[in-house]
Amino acid sequence: MSIIANENTRVVILGGQAGINAAKRMGEFCHLVQKPFYVEAFVYPPDAGKTADIQVGGQMVAVPIYKTLDDATKSHPAVNTALIYIGANRAAQAAIEAMDNKNITSISMITEGVPERDAKLMIKKAKDTGKALNGPSAIGIMSAGKCRLGVIGGEYNNLILSKLYRPGSFGVLTKSGGLSNEIMWIISQFADGISTAIGIGGDAYPVSDFVTYLEMFEKDPETKAVVIVGEMGGNLEEAAAVWYGAKPRRIKLIGIVAGFCQEALPKGMKFGHAGAKEGAHGEGSARGKADALKKAGAIVPDTFGALGPAIKKVYEDLKATGQAVKAVDVAPSELPQLPRKVEEYVKAGEVVVEPLFKSTISDDRGDEPLYCGYAASELINEGYDIPHIIGLLWNKRLPTPKEAELIKRIIMLSADHGPSVSGAFGTILAACAGINLPQAVAAGMIMIGPRFGGAVTDAAIWFDYGLKNFPNDIPGFLTYMKKEVGPVPGIGHRVKSLRNPDKRVQEIISFVRKEKLTTPHLDYALRVAEVTTAKKDTLILNVDGTIGCVLLDMGYPVESLNGFFMLARTIGFIGHWIDQKRNNGRLIRMFNYLVNFAVTPKRPVPKLEKK
Repeated sequence: MSIIANENTRVVILGGQAGINAAKRMGEFCHLVQKPFYVEAFVYPPDAGKTADIQVGGQMVAVPIYKTLDDATKSHPAVNTALIYIGANRAAQAAIEAMDNKNITSISMITEGVPERDAKLMIKKAKDTGKALNGPSAIGIMSAGKCRLGVIGGEYNNLILSKLYRPGSFGVLTKSGGLSNEIMWIISQFADGISTAIGIGGDAYPVSDFVTYLEMFEKDPETKAVVIVGEMGGNLEEAAAVWYGAKPRRIKLIGIVAGFCQEALPKGMKFGHAGAKEGAHGEGSARGKADALKKAGAIVPDTFGALGPAIKKVYEDLKATGQAVKAVDVAPSELPQLPRKVEEYVKAGEVVVEPLFKSTISDDRGDEPLYCGYAASELINEGYDIPHIIGLLWNKRLPTPKEAELIKRIIMLSADHGPSVSGAFGTILAACAGINLPQAVAAGMIMIGPRFGGAVTDAAIWFDYGLKNFPNDIPGFLTYMKKEVGPVPGIGHRVKSLRNPDKRVQEIISFVRKEKLTTPHLDYALRVAEVTTAKKDTLILNVDGTIGCVLLDMGYPVESLNGFFMLARTIGFIGHWIDQKRNNGRLIRMFNYLVNFAVTPKRPVPKLEKK
């Protein structure tokens, strides 16, 4: 048998990520003892309607999350135990709600620092309802081989080393979560292990106490002895001594009390737990507690180091009289092991996994991102700039200083083109409709295509085609384009002309000429423009064509070129979104006079012919 937690325990956890982490530890225990997972629900209003994925062995169990405890227990009527992982300001309310729930019989509270008033309310409520309430500040409850509530027991290997995969003869009661793990291990080494271990918590105003659980252990025929680990402060240990000495008991009691060092230190000093504080007049002292337990007939070792031999002596006596549980040990290698992650198998060279895709530009597996092998922080400290990062990630090489300057100028010149162009207008329209920044900018971005921004890529494609196939025959190239493609991408502008040149184009051409950069595609495009402007002065080489050619001349792949326009315009789109938010831009509706309603005038609706 066991107390509080057993094979029939079904759990709901109140709380967010801390509760999910506890459930993961409980899932590990289920894998060890090869039993179904017993956490059936979570209560966490912000995530209500979602599920939490908990690994149990090689399976992922989807546990539903509910808004209220009532919702959870109605959907999971087998639930009988609640674990509370909620902040101290709301924990008592959650505990009272659990005690009011007819399905819940046991509650364990991990929350630390619950106020005294709340603790007293919970104590009264537990007495009125007859519910078992453990905590606050309780690490949990472990019934070996049967059920684990919370993270008690530690990590997976410790569960095995402490033989928690099967019941033993000893119960454990502690205030300290860490010491509960230590005591379980000691008992597994000097005796046959534990039946149930309970960490009741070390708050100054505990709701649970030793006597309640001692009475339960007394009624549990498979628990033959109980180890109590006490500490200075409070009177729970003295109450346990009174209980044990009141009449002959079936269980053997072993007690150890921490805090004898207090005798050499100032009175009233607190140690670790909120409740671990000896009174100014010596009340609640470690020595007084130990003496009370001894007087009641408990076995009290003089030192902590003598606890193991004392446990062994009791165990030998239990074996000699045939009372010890017949526990069967299993070699650790024969017990279920936690499934290893794929990464571990790959690292050990035991498996080859075909990658989903290949990345040749960046690596974030170390302390910081590497861009084509260069550490990001080192690039910064060496004085490299955004254009160099673009060069690495888009073209897999560091641009020269002249190329980096040209990229910077392209981005600066292309960052925005006013609010009226389709991309900016799309972002403004979304901003005024109350759309968030990422979605509003995306609305502008999806405007980039063949008519807006797309000419950068298309211009590069066709000027490259002309340079390769019509290097000295511009008229032949234009004839081919007119017949097979249409207007030459990158040639022509609605506003700019020979008489009203585009200063952005002039800036880029001036820079490459000044720096003597090799620009065969740009040179070819300018030769094309000489012919087209002779026919019409608006058929100039526009900024898209200019940018496409110089980027191609720098060696950037054609498929990357629109990225420069997208990157630059994102700066402007974000600016327009911020501008509308700053000015509280109103919802935009097209004015009727901007629409040509070329529709049929209003007319009578014909009568519907009935069958």
